[in-house]
Amino acid sequence: MNAKKNLSAASEYRQLEDVVGCKWSVSVLQAVAEGISRPGALERHIAGISTKVLSERLRKLTRYGLLDKRVYAEVPPRTEYALTACGQKLVRIISQIRTLDEAIRNTGER
Repeated sequence: MNAKKNLSAASEYRQLEDVVGCKWSVSVLQAVAEGISRPGALERHIAGISTKVLSERLRKLTRYGLLDKRVYAEVPPRTEYALTACGQKLVRIISQIRTLDEAIRNTGER
């Protein structure tokens, strides 16, 4: 039982590594944090991302529990994404990592 629990935790950590290690996932999370919630607007906002990659990232981030997807029964249908509480925490951590990176670069110049 304990081995199964450890395997599950390792698998979940690998998912998190996949999210944090992917520039597109980080860009999507940051754009949603800035208030951009619709797929078309996200695609226009994130330079270089394709429709296919954006769709894959949105699906993965939603499945992992970092984004919440809302589909409105309208014509045409409207879909919006928002950060979950865990997504908000991760965006704050990513921001702290960027701040640390800048500090290291500024003090690390030799």
